[in-house]
Amino acid sequence: MTRGARDDSGVAQAVAPPAQDHGPGPGPDAAPGGAGGGAARGAGQGAVPGAGPGSADRRDLRLSTQGLPGWLGPVVEAVRTVRPTQLSRFLPPEDGRGRQSAVLILFGEGASGPELLLMERAGSLRSHPGQPSFPGGALDPEDGDPHTTGPLHAALREAEEETGLDPAGVQLFGVLPRLYIPVSEFVVTPVLGWWREPSAVGAVDPAETARVFTVPVSDLTDPANRATAVHPSGHLGPAFTVNDALVWGFTAGVIDRMLHFAGWERPWDRSRQVPLDWRA
Repeated sequence: MTRGARDDSGVAQAVAPPAQDHGPGPGPDAAPGGAGGGAARGAGQGAVPGAGPGSADRRDLRLSTQGLPGWLGPVVEAVRTVRPTQLSRFLPPEDGRGRQSAVLILFGEGASGPELLLMERAGSLRSHPGQPSFPGGALDPEDGDPHTTGPLHAALREAEEETGLDPAGVQLFGVLPRLYIPVSEFVVTPVLGWWREPSAVGAVDPAETARVFTVPVSDLTDPANRATAVHPSGHLGPAFTVNDALVWGFTAGVIDRMLHFAGWERPWDRSRQVPLDWRA
């Protein structure tokens, strides 16, 4: 499917609220991306200097906020100021353990305004079957240094491999602090991008990916689509019921924190619960 573009958004251009711990963040369960989970420092911490949009020449990847639509301003500010502990209580081990991985949080504009790109894992997979996630996976040696541009390369490479996305149309503009998924020992770097030149996307390998889809930000902020996921282990975390899918775990946690610190979150009923089974 090919995504279009539009100028209006309908998303409040609020300034990110003062730094504070607020609500549950990414939980200890769930796959970080289609194949795994990344590493690097947050953009507000001097992650990768430089300018220019995403490029097919991946040796010269840079982060840039130039030319972004105005409605992404609160997200840029949130990336600049958010601290790791405000995103999750699960942070990378200090001894360096963990498999370095990255996910691509890609913002675009469609018929309903600002939207996010997600994919749904194949139902036949042993790990987290049918679970929606950001495109992403483990860093390969050719991606480079996991503490500099490695996560940028990995996020775009995995997105291209999983969704058919053309990385030349993506402008990377930020990197969130590294997070940790204890159950899989993945150290995950969320890389943020603007879909400057939309391209056709879809499930490249049906054995791995059931579908690729976009979710309007307005649907994610709609209180009617929000709930608390309850895992049999007792873990509670944010969830979203959108596009005939239940988004939970790491992906929902990151979305929840982005909505909050960008000032887009609307009051929702945290007592509304959605139970998960042991396969989740």
